[in-house]
Amino acid sequence: MRTRLAKASSRREMRPRTDRLSRRTLLAGSAATAVGLALAACGSKGSGGSGSAGGETVTVVTHDSFSVPDDLIAAFQKDTGYTLQITPSGDGGELVNKLVLTKDAPLGDAVFGIDNSFASRVLTEKVIDTTAAVDLPQGADQYVVDNTPALAPIDFGEVCVNVDTAWFTEHGQTPPAAFEDLTKPEYKNLFVAINPSTSSTGLAFLLATVGHFGADGFVQYWKDLAANGAKIDAGWSDAYQTDFSGGGEGGAYPIVVSYASSPAATLTADGSASTTAALLTTSTRQVEYAGVLAGAANPEGARAFITWMLSAAVQTSIPENMYMYPVSPEATLSEAMQKFGAVSDDPIVVPADQIAANREAWLAVWSEAVGA
Repeated sequence: MRTRLAKASSRREMRPRTDRLSRRTLLAGSAATAVGLALAACGSKGSGGSGSAGGETVTVVTHDSFSVPDDLIAAFQKDTGYTLQITPSGDGGELVNKLVLTKDAPLGDAVFGIDNSFASRVLTEKVIDTTAAVDLPQGADQYVVDNTPALAPIDFGEVCVNVDTAWFTEHGQTPPAAFEDLTKPEYKNLFVAINPSTSSTGLAFLLATVGHFGADGFVQYWKDLAANGAKIDAGWSDAYQTDFSGGGEGGAYPIVVSYASSPAATLTADGSASTTAALLTTSTRQVEYAGVLAGAANPEGARAFITWMLSAAVQTSIPENMYMYPVSPEATLSEAMQKFGAVSDDPIVVPADQIAANREAWLAVWSEAVGA
């Protein structure tokens, strides 16, 4: 994720270049970075003494956007004696599916990257060892699902509509300000959304529309979006990095589903402004969790990993490396995140029990509504 932007279109070349990628892109291909992280993590075993308690390796199954600085990984290995092995497993939704299918023969010791839209599922499927809780930072208990702190909240973000403000300025148009605007004729063929069946980011946005329009109204909204030329991409990378005009490749769509933090990664060369903006009226809270996998070969190492993820050093690194917000009050935010990545004062919230009870039905009617 700490990479330079790919070469932009000729139109984009004339604009101030952004100098960092946003949430959910690790390198030009997320898998390449994930492999690099795994290699860096496995490079040396520290001399600490706890690693022998449950095996020298801690295998962590993550989504593809996991990113912690190498020096922090090295410190974890030195302090604990464990070697950290990172196993990327796709988007958050794909990650959960793999964990459920392999729960009788777990892919690792710990998991990071389950979000609140799937948290109830992993608990119902008994994927997580609910006896293996760790101490949570002050205030993090507000994110605990089903009174199960063993599924530990690590970070949070806000999925929302982003707009390429530079594009709208260049075209002499006013950017949208709310959900309803996206169905108006002036925004026809300008919006790219994300499939909630294949992406946790897409699912979070679908839930935002459920929360805003209600269970009886969101389907018509999606029908109206489809009729107004909205494009549906499979994942965040396709939508933001390829199709969004303000993303890495300078695509054709100036409106996209992304994160409230994304504008902090699209700064002008001097860092004084952002070329994109988040519509906080469309924000919904997304929380990411970690837990010890039931049947883990090294549960003690898994707990050590989760405790480390909640440490002040790792929590402070999260905004700059994964463009999410830390749950620990001891963490600090960069100036760019504070200035350009503000969260909503009143994000849309769909209760976890409603998500658990209706997720599959909502996905089915959504698919019918947009013809997916």
